[in-house]
Amino acid sequence: MNEEKLLKEVENEPHKFGEIYEAYYKNIFGYVFRRTASYDAAKDITAETFLKAYTGIQKFRWRNISILYWLYRIATNEINKYFNSRRYMPESLNRIHEEYGIDVTDYSNAETERIMIEEDLEKHKEFKKLNELIKKLDTKYQDVISLRFFEQKSIREIAVILDKKEGTIKSLLSRGLDKLKRNITG
Repeated sequence: MNEEKLLKEVENEPHKFGEIYEAYYKNIFGYVFRRTASYDAAKDITAETFLKAYTGIQKFRWRNISILYWLYRIATNEINKYFNSRRYMPESLNRIHEEYGIDVTDYSNAETERIMIEEDLEKHKEFKKLNELIKKLDTKYQDVISLRFFEQKSIREIAVILDKKEGTIKSLLSRGLDKLKRNITG
């Protein structure tokens, strides 16, 4: 996908945003689900991520940085809002549908998808234990550990996603892993 060309097309034809949604939904949903370990929260946060991307697409400037990294940044911010508030209330995707006539939701396979994901998560009880220990860390450590090990992003990619220097990412990753190791053995 030529992202730069697609961005220009989305400006003139908003329904083309669906191509961005289709291309990156699984990446973003997977990231959010692994961070929250909650199917319902992951659906809400992913929907909110794409809503914010859609409504803010005109602010995105092409600088040879993938739209996917921008989406990860939005998702990371939404995840942090979710963990920092008792009741996470995302804006409704109905806003897109009402204002632009675009339906970016496809709930036809939602229950099947939910069952498969929850069964997969249940098979990985160690992941759940590790995820609970990661959640006890400061969010700055959660972000870098999740992006590095769950999303297999490089230090450079994480720096782009989080808009931080590579040295800062390395430091956060090292400190975060040290804290995580102490939590596991302590």
